[in-house]
Amino acid sequence: MSELSHVDETGAVRMVDVGEKDVSRRRAVARAEVRMAAGTARRLRELPKGDALATAQIAGIMAAKRTAELIPLCHPLALSHLAVELEVGEGEVTIVASAETIAQTGVEMEALTAASVAALTVYDMAKAVDRELEITGVRLIEKTKSPA
Repeated sequence: MSELSHVDETGAVRMVDVGEKDVSRRRAVARAEVRMAAGTARRLRELPKGDALATAQIAGIMAAKRTAELIPLCHPLALSHLAVELEVGEGEVTIVASAETIAQTGVEMEALTAASVAALTVYDMAKAVDRELEITGVRLIEKTKSPA
């Protein structure tokens, strides 16, 4: 197994030095799901556009922009693009967040943060009507790097 990127040879935590890396166009896509009762999903689908799902979308975007403040060893990144999409299914809300930058390090943490906070926002808005909500499947689904 390779060494942990944020731990030095003495075992101390550190921010990764990306100073020697080439600037590249980087993209990451993350996904999360909030599982719920079918009735809860129906109620979310029936809300006027711009309510719960728009709030979760904006929360995810705002969180991604603040990832370096939330995750101590992340580099602050200028995001060139960020999208958070939510889809209400029969018994779940699926969230897909994509982040892009031109930088010396990737944007996985920004995409994961966006998906996670959007899921937490859906949870917060639906918890009063569904005690069985479950946030699940938070994962990175795509990571790409190409010349800038």
